[in-house]
Amino acid sequence: MSTQQEKTPPVSIRPMTEADIPAVDALEKAMFPVDAWPTQMFYDELGQTDTRSYYVAVQPDGSVAGYAGLMCVLPIADVQTIAVSAAQEGTGIGSRLLAVLIDEAKERGADDVLLEVRADNPRAQRLYRWFGFEQIHLRPRYYRDGADALIMRLDLSAWQGSPQRTAPTPKEA
Repeated sequence: MSTQQEKTPPVSIRPMTEADIPAVDALEKAMFPVDAWPTQMFYDELGQTDTRSYYVAVQPDGSVAGYAGLMCVLPIADVQTIAVSAAQEGTGIGSRLLAVLIDEAKERGADDVLLEVRADNPRAQRLYRWFGFEQIHLRPRYYRDGADALIMRLDLSAWQGSPQRTAPTPKEA
């Protein structure tokens, strides 16, 4: 077999540290040029460990291939951000990061996980639906460029872990 995932070196997922922020910030600006978080926001978020959890996907060479963050204020958890470098899209990193966030939400005792996704990002929407998220609302003109956001929800009462690859799946974020 010669899938993209097999050609890509494995990544490790670990908690984000302040030392990761320059690389995360560069990736943020590259992936979300219109809606990029200010650099200081990452530092602020990392300081709120009672309600926040942030992770990075690190390649064997030490470079950051993706990152994700969760806010959990019971009974709701909210995916604050998730991104994978363009060079690593479709390799499973987005799925792994999302699974870590969902597991974290469940461990913290959340009932549901919410997220916002751009209405013009079908690839991310497919990933979230594959994980069991359902659209519950549309937030018009949510993003700075005027794009709408779909609000999606995952009921954690039935969460049994990441979807299994028993059949062809949608391309991942």
